[in-house]
Amino acid sequence: MPEGDSLHRSARLLQPLVGERVEVVTPNPRAAVKQIAERLDGRTLESVEAVGKNLLLRFEGGLVLRSHLRMTGRWRLDRRGTARRGKPWLVLRGSQMEGVLWNGPVLELRRDSPMRRLLGPDILEAPPRIDEMVAGMRREAHARQVGDALLDQRLVAGIGTVWRAEALWAARASPWRSLGDVSDEELRAVLEEAARQMRASVEGGRAARQAYGRAGRACRRCGTPIRSWLQGEDARLVFWCPACQPGPEPSAGPPK
Repeated sequence: MPEGDSLHRSARLLQPLVGERVEVVTPNPRAAVKQIAERLDGRTLESVEAVGKNLLLRFEGGLVLRSHLRMTGRWRLDRRGTARRGKPWLVLRGSQMEGVLWNGPVLELRRDSPMRRLLGPDILEAPPRIDEMVAGMRREAHARQVGDALLDQRLVAGIGTVWRAEALWAARASPWRSLGDVSDEELRAVLEEAARQMRASVEGGRAARQAYGRAGRACRRCGTPIRSWLQGEDARLVFWCPACQPGPEPSAGPPK
């Protein structure tokens, strides 16, 4: 699933359309039934903002379009009139450029977006509100595991499975330790790593993965095989080095 850094790149990508009165079309029938084009066509796009894993497009008249990419969605910016095959979900056509959403399963249009009220602090804010994130985690059950809490968008917006694994590995923190068993300093170290790495990704840095997707391969730091296991109610896969990131063994989900 695209994480916060991907959404911030998409927000940057679409900035050339901000301030333009756009033509709006929904070629894909699954998007057309939402009647988004009928309500937005001819309106000025006032801003495009990434909030956690969501892209918020604000139009004149107080309308906000929320785009969530899930596993398959992606935004492109093409020259106006670019030939394409297939039926994108949404096209925002400016005077010279077109913003095109492919495979975008979640599109919601409303008068006001409640996303900021429903989400925790964005990990990619400048600067990130680390103390507020830590305070939110402290209000959770002490037995909740750190790796599970990091994916809770109510606590920290923007982190997904990739950056969870990478931040925990860099901070030498086990995803399986409970919140009650880690210090504020340890939580800050993980969150600061996530913010640093994701910001570098937004800026174009493509560092090699240290943990994510490397199950069974040698840890780049100590040589111990990386492990993976399912964690949390949503059974999201987590990767870690049992030597570099010591902690309790996972207690739920089949090993991978």
